[in-house]
Amino acid sequence: MEIILKYFDDFSPKQLKQFAALKDLYKEWNDKINVISRKDIEEIYLHHVLHSLSIAAIANFKEGTEIIDIGCGGGFPGIPLAIFYPDVKFHLVDSIGKKLKVVNAIAEAIELKNITTQHTRAEEIKNKKFDFAISRAVAPLKELWQWSNPLLKKNTHPSQEISNGLICLKGGDLHQEISESKTRPAMMSVYEIFKEDYYKEKFILHIKK
Repeated sequence: MEIILKYFDDFSPKQLKQFAALKDLYKEWNDKINVISRKDIEEIYLHHVLHSLSIAAIANFKEGTEIIDIGCGGGFPGIPLAIFYPDVKFHLVDSIGKKLKVVNAIAEAIELKNITTQHTRAEEIKNKKFDFAISRAVAPLKELWQWSNPLLKKNTHPSQEISNGLICLKGGDLHQEISESKTRPAMMSVYEIFKEDYYKEKFILHIKK
């Protein structure tokens, strides 16, 4: 928890309580349904929560913004961002139902009211549009863009610091993946935001709608 407070300090008492509860809740649920690797659970705030919040460091989402988390797994980056932005609506989607069971249980336990979940694949979603799609290490960029592009609205909040589009967290050498995607994302180093060794090979990619 200290690692979160090293970089962010403007939380309400409720937000602090919600963030503080995550480690024990994920430990408890991980024993039943493995959604986080065993070695990561002790470093959940560095490896998962703060990593998710790197998106908040580059995108100050406006109240009422609607965001889809594609392939949310156990709830990252969606749950930490939903705590961070209580006035933003998050729709967490995954094709594996048991992972959403964990997401729903944790959201209920911390009284997180601004998320919904859907057991489906992103490419099967119809008649819904979002301001942003977010994702973390789910699929190659080419596929992520194919899935998210039809779900994105044109720029709906002109005052927003960042244009509508896909924001994803990726690691390693991304040159080939970006080339194959035929997109031209803006690319930011997470290490430039959070000076922790764990983030040296981790990046945020943003593709405008």
